[in-house]
Amino acid sequence: MTQPDMPTPPWERPPRRRTPARVPLSRERIVDAAYTILDREGYDGLSMRQVAAELGVAVSALYVHVRDKDELLQLMYNRTFEGYEIPEPDPERWREQVMDFARQARERLLSHRDLAKITMAHVPFTPELLPYVERLLAVLGAAGLPRRVLAISGDLLSTYINGFALEESLWQERYRETHDSWHKLRDEVNAYFASLPPDRFPNLVRLADIMMDESNDYRFELGVEIILRGLASYVGEPDPDEEHEAS
Repeated sequence: MTQPDMPTPPWERPPRRRTPARVPLSRERIVDAAYTILDREGYDGLSMRQVAAELGVAVSALYVHVRDKDELLQLMYNRTFEGYEIPEPDPERWREQVMDFARQARERLLSHRDLAKITMAHVPFTPELLPYVERLLAVLGAAGLPRRVLAISGDLLSTYINGFALEESLWQERYRETHDSWHKLRDEVNAYFASLPPDRFPNLVRLADIMMDESNDYRFELGVEIILRGLASYVGEPDPDEEHEAS
């Protein structure tokens, strides 16, 4: 037997290199790869062919696990809900609970490039996601909202969150390409408003120093607070549907 410090005799074959075991393809691995492509190429660059290349497999191998790109996008959308923490409804803290939910949702949407583009095109009414909708409606319902207001409250909130995150990601992408920093962009925009003719644009000139002065965190949470105050104004109002049923 060859010793470590001795050359290998010519009649001995070198040991074969072991081929690493291939990890079986699965939906989870496909979605992981799709998120990698999304972060690198953006929504427009995401394709089944790109995902297959990332995994080192033929495109046809993906279709054993995923029907088509639409189903892949649905699976990516479903993953955004994993681990959502929606607490038990508390009538005394419903506004705080909804604000926490909104913060969590925005953080998730900004965790991947263009993820808001995917969420804007889907609705959480699949069997996998309906439990999350039910829990959010329970939190909102604990406030005592009339049925007609409660029915659209979740959609109203999610539309705002998705839209804000989408706009935020688009602007971040834009100013990363054309500006050194957000502060520089903010100063340029504020200076532009300040330079407008005050006789024609008195309000824009008056607000020029603060039009883009606040952080996105502040703007987002103020928007959620405005929605919450609007919903709160309906608490305690009689429900026309229930009055009609009672009569």
